Amino acid sequence: MLAFHQAVADDFEAVNQLILKQVHSDVGLVEDIGHYLIEAGGKRLRPLLVLLIAKALNYQGNQQHTLAAIIEFIHSATLLHDDVVDMSDMRRGRATANSKWGNAPSVLVGDFLYSRAFQMMVAIGNMDVMSILSNTTNTIAEGEVQQLINAGDASLSEDQYFSVIHKKTAVLFEAACETAAVIGETDSELQEQLKQYGYHLGMAFQLIDDALDYTGSSDELGKNVGDDLAEGKPTLPLIQAMQTADEAGKRLIAETIQSEQRSNDSATLDKIIAIIQTTGAIDYTRGKAEFHVDKAKQSLHALDESKYKQALIELADFAVGRNY
Repeated sequence: MLAFHQAVADDFEAVNQLILKQVHSDVGLVEDIGHYLIEAGGKRLRPLLVLLIAKALNYQGNQQHTLAAIIEFIHSATLLHDDVVDMSDMRRGRATANSKWGNAPSVLVGDFLYSRAFQMMVAIGNMDVMSILSNTTNTIAEGEVQQLINAGDASLSEDQYFSVIHKKTAVLFEAACETAAVIGETDSELQEQLKQYGYHLGMAFQLIDDALDYTGSSDELGKNVGDDLAEGKPTLPLIQAMQTADEAGKRLIAETIQSEQRSNDSATLDKIIAIIQTTGAIDYTRGKAEFHVDKAKQSLHALDESKYKQALIELADFAVGRNY
């Protein structure tokens, strides 16, 4: 367990137990895939945000566990759908659900997790929470479609890239923080600041993910290095490398993004990783992530000092300091 989990260790365990309870289904395959995905673990940062912010606001109610589980179900559903769309075969160091059971069951169990999340939202019975999360799931879906459209587009701009990672990743971090502030009944100004913390944390997290796709190891990442390139995704390291590489380098990157044969060409991947390193594109990407982490920490200034606020600060630092 990471250090910032320790601040809410009991609550975190209660959420884990609730997640396992709520993934129950009379249909065996639903339960098998649901448990397989949930038990794979992961950092569970999004539900962690709910717990830390509820504690930082001195929330005395009993809805934070349900809300944290809802957030995790929404995230898990997106992972199932993502892996089908991306034809991924490895996540968190294990075979993906789609490679183990097939695409159709994975998509349908993703739908089950979405609908279970909405059942649990009704149980909370807060219209603001339902509004935020329904808008969030819609935005995530738009981001996924936009990323699909962008695949193979070597002319993608930074602004277009940032729009996609906001919709795909940061918006659920935002929602975790904002809904925790809603149940914590804080004022609208602090609610907006906590939402901004989630936005900047999510942006930093995805930027580092995209950098690690070219600098990490498969064992540490739990997925294949170079997956983004194999899927034709022009992430910021590639976008920046194309801006600063020589003509031969730009041409190689562009042709590889556009090629339908890119997924099986490890020699080309090695060449492109070398270009990314020599152009400083990784440092550039990390610099953008550090900018968002600084903004995230600034957004916490209005919170009273506590071990939970400190854990939120440490979580922001972890977002850029990690290697997995």
